Amino acid sequence: MATYHIETYGCSSNRGESREIERALRDGGHRPADGPEDADVAILNTCTVVEKTERNMLRRAQELQETTADLVVTGCMALAQGDAFREAGIDAEILHWDEVPTYALNGECPTTTPDAEPVLDGVVGLLPIARGCMSNCSYCITKFATGRVDSPSVEENVEKARALVHAGAKEIRVTGQDTGVYGWDDGDRKLPELLDRICDIDGEFRVRLGMANPGGIHGIHEELVDVFAENEELYDFIHAPVQSGSDDVLEDMRRQHRVDKFREVVETFDDRLDHWTLSTDFIVGFPTETEADHERSMDLLAEVRPEKINVTRFSKRPGTDAADMKGLGGTVKKERSKAMSELKMTVVGEAYESMVGERYEVLVVEEGTGDSVKCRDSAYRQIIVQNATERGVDVGDFLEVEVTGHNTVYAFGDPTEEIEPVEGDDPAESGASSA
Repeated sequence: MATYHIETYGCSSNRGESREIERALRDGGHRPADGPEDADVAILNTCTVVEKTERNMLRRAQELQETTADLVVTGCMALAQGDAFREAGIDAEILHWDEVPTYALNGECPTTTPDAEPVLDGVVGLLPIARGCMSNCSYCITKFATGRVDSPSVEENVEKARALVHAGAKEIRVTGQDTGVYGWDDGDRKLPELLDRICDIDGEFRVRLGMANPGGIHGIHEELVDVFAENEELYDFIHAPVQSGSDDVLEDMRRQHRVDKFREVVETFDDRLDHWTLSTDFIVGFPTETEADHERSMDLLAEVRPEKINVTRFSKRPGTDAADMKGLGGTVKKERSKAMSELKMTVVGEAYESMVGERYEVLVVEEGTGDSVKCRDSAYRQIIVQNATERGVDVGDFLEVEVTGHNTVYAFGDPTEEIEPVEGDDPAESGASSA
């Protein structure tokens, strides 16, 4: 597990974003460092209110670059003036704040603690369904902390989900190191059954399936897509991290899938679902990645056109087999990361552009910055509604919105009319805990 250091400058919005980043990193098993010199990754959340502030941000980024193994710059200046850091010769990953946790996790599985219990955070219920995974990826340090998959019974997880709904959850996030291998420790592939039964719980809510490696879900993908097609409670969304478009690199990574298996999963969902979102991850600059391997990854991204894409520059984790491999130079990794990130923004921007003028049913899942709220449509695409208070829009509402514009990685929408939620069970005492 990695250590991190976060520095935040500017307004309360930036501070709130840094809290979200830190929460995600802690949930992923990472821990804060005593200072930037002890951190595997330093995160600089920037402000750009005046020219003097900009100069201070560039100076601080330079200082952090010299003391930390890996630097991420996010926040207002990063997004508005990202080229300024590059022109100053600062070797940093420039990211939107909600991309930072995935980058810092370095393509590794999220880590669930042994005693993980459901948590209700606002209207979002977090449901860890298992601990551990069945993989042995050469770059991943998480496996040393989690071990092989350990799956509680379907009935136990359903009861935890029911408790979350009764406690007020409107969105249940099914989480785990690799949700696709849930039940494998008992010799059974139980994920479709689990999702089906969660969706049968009384109440009006949505369910999001967490990360499932392509190798894990390939053997159940046809049964799984049937569950998606039959249950409107399920967001039509899967997060299947392919990591590379090259079979040679996937073999060196010791991933349990090859590109054709990933394609088969995507094609099956394309055939069965009219409107769905593919989220995937790429690791750029793995030690054995050639220029041809990188181009295969670029081609795969352009071919399958995911609507959420996490691009991570490879960095070594102590104790892993990949840490002993002769690495690529920082310039090579930086150039490949930049090229893929630019393609990513084009692909994602086109997806959100296609939404403009369309209407979608959404769930309001959390407050945004200022007087805005974050909503998710049936395919888990993010739509921001601004001026929420004057429009009478609250977290937990189900709405119909018309998309009026986008900002590359999310859309803006105006409410048309509120969709009344179906009456469910009254909230009752449960084992769910509040964050």
